[in-house]
Amino acid sequence: MKLFANDQEIMAIQFFFITFVGCYRSSMEALLHYCWKHKLFPLAPLQTVDHLSVEVIDPGLHNMHAGPDFFNAKVKINGTLWVGNVEIHDKASDWYLHGHDHDPSYDNVVLHVCGVVDAIVKTNNGLTPPQMQLSVPEHVTTHYQELISTDHYPPCYRIVPHLSRLIIHSWMSALQTERLEQKTTAIRQRVALCDGSWEAAYFTTLARNYGFGVNGDAFELWARNIPLHAVDHHRDDLMQVEAIFLGQAGLLDISAVPVRYQQAALQDGYFTRLRNEYLYLAHKFGLKPIDHQQWRFLRMRPQNFPHIRISQLAYLYHARKASLSQLVECKTVKELSEVLATKVTPYWETHYVFGSESAKNSKHMSPFSINLLMINTAIPMLFAYGRYRGDDTLCDRAFDLLEQLRAEDNNIVRMWQDCGLKAENAGDSQALIQLKKVYCDKKDCLHCRIGFEYMRKTDFPNESTDE
Repeated sequence: MKLFANDQEIMAIQFFFITFVGCYRSSMEALLHYCWKHKLFPLAPLQTVDHLSVEVIDPGLHNMHAGPDFFNAKVKINGTLWVGNVEIHDKASDWYLHGHDHDPSYDNVVLHVCGVVDAIVKTNNGLTPPQMQLSVPEHVTTHYQELISTDHYPPCYRIVPHLSRLIIHSWMSALQTERLEQKTTAIRQRVALCDGSWEAAYFTTLARNYGFGVNGDAFELWARNIPLHAVDHHRDDLMQVEAIFLGQAGLLDISAVPVRYQQAALQDGYFTRLRNEYLYLAHKFGLKPIDHQQWRFLRMRPQNFPHIRISQLAYLYHARKASLSQLVECKTVKELSEVLATKVTPYWETHYVFGSESAKNSKHMSPFSINLLMINTAIPMLFAYGRYRGDDTLCDRAFDLLEQLRAEDNNIVRMWQDCGLKAENAGDSQALIQLKKVYCDKKDCLHCRIGFEYMRKTDFPNESTDE
């Protein structure tokens, strides 16, 4: 009987087996790292394979780069204090598999910790470091498997109601800072793409968040394609600013207009005026628009159509409110809100796309949208610019403003609220978003403080009543 149709199927099964075993061993080794770092040891006394007593004074500093896993650990072996490095493996023979026997970086290993000691190891200088077989406590393994396999979301829902206020506050504060640092990295990358211009990077960041998720990438591409130095020459003429902005978005191309409105658009005086103005300015400055197919309209409220958002940005730029210098001067939420407040030009009060008239609506930026722009653009920009200038005042102001703003209301925030974590302000909601996207979505429970509390707990109140 033929088990496999061909060699490709055999290779696929082999690949799956190797990958599965590799992932399993990697996760077991990660758990060993975790137990060592947090001193989550079995209750039995620790000892080397030679039956020498082991007391862990300090597990050392976790090394995230090449070299031994933990630096400057302090361990007492048979009563003698040793200070040096600790290496951790799933199996002792991995020492040779990873080439540590030829690497001088491992000569100062004072203890080799393994899940299974299946070999005697030697360093590059011929020494034999003591080895200790360490098993992961059963409750740690059980709870870790629950975290990475449970269908409940978030998987740590059982521990949340039992966390102390101190643990919650410290973790939320760390997550809030982590999220701002993450956004700072993205802003610094935009600064580099803008040839070191923080003004241009601010405009690009602002534009990206005008996409409110769906059109974020398209808005960022569009903003990087706007030659602000050229637009500055025409900043006093709102129509010309709007012509450049809409033209560079590719929205003044008649093919960008829905087919049913194209004939009306060609007879629309404002569309014709904008297009002629753009053609002149494009020739003058050598402009080339992005592909209008970058924009998304499906299942989008008309208020968020690119035409409306670009007109609002044009008005903001024309009013000289889209500048970093003005942002830096804002010290309160009210001042920040006033700087970000904008509206559309008169034409767009009665239109959502060219050629289709609608009921009059001033289309001011809503308080809800301004709140999101403050959270996702203005405050991260203040923090990033403060980091760049070494100005702690700007960084502290960013945190203060987050605490003053109301919390976001979205699926993530509501999910955590159902678990017992309520967001009191925008700083909290940003922390909860960071928690889900960076830790929960990636199943990185080993680096989450809530995950740590979950795994170290031996049982849970009313555990038998859980579904």
